[in-house]
Amino acid sequence: MAVTDEAITKIKDMIISGELAAGDRLPPEKELSEKLGLSRSSLREAVKALEIIRVLDVRRGDGTYVTSLEPKLLTEAMTFIVDLHQDETILEIFEVRRMLEPAAAATAARLITAEQIATLRATMDNIDEQTSVESLVEHDLVFHGLITAAANNSYLESVLDSLSSSTVRARIWRGLTQEKAVDRTLSEHAAIIEALERGDIELTRALVTVHISGVEHWLRQAL
Repeated sequence: MAVTDEAITKIKDMIISGELAAGDRLPPEKELSEKLGLSRSSLREAVKALEIIRVLDVRRGDGTYVTSLEPKLLTEAMTFIVDLHQDETILEIFEVRRMLEPAAAATAARLITAEQIATLRATMDNIDEQTSVESLVEHDLVFHGLITAAANNSYLESVLDSLSSSTVRARIWRGLTQEKAVDRTLSEHAAIIEALERGDIELTRALVTVHISGVEHWLRQAL
């Protein structure tokens, strides 16, 4: 179990057991991390995940509270978790991405300009381990879109943009729950840029295939 998954489970257990009730404020971060035997960074990621599904309410400058936990409040926010765990169409979308994106990237390796390479590198600026998951996924969307655009096929670009947009929620959840997802994404992006810059068609194709397959593999395990 990833460290963040463990943190999410421990906080949920506190709520289920009644140790934390609806409306209760969570103990300070330092105190709670020590009590649960977790690092503060793992605890923060767990809180983010539980905030997304409306179990916790983070009030800036005030603290973190358990929500009312009313079914009406939770239902809408839980839909994307249901999507991940019950609707296998998301897997089919990743399969299509895995077929099409490496081909688009291979074409881009032949056609990409120095200016487009510079633009790709610029997307990596200010992205590091401290970057929020939401910002990382936004970077990922832009990164893949630029590569597809460099393949110079507007129809393919439109299809892949639609497919990529449909997987945003899965990628955010992966970033929140899979250990070292941020580091892995950044290192894989850097390697893809280098392969594109060298015009290495087959290496670019292979790297993009592995990059997309990583999320698909995680999702298959989650289902």
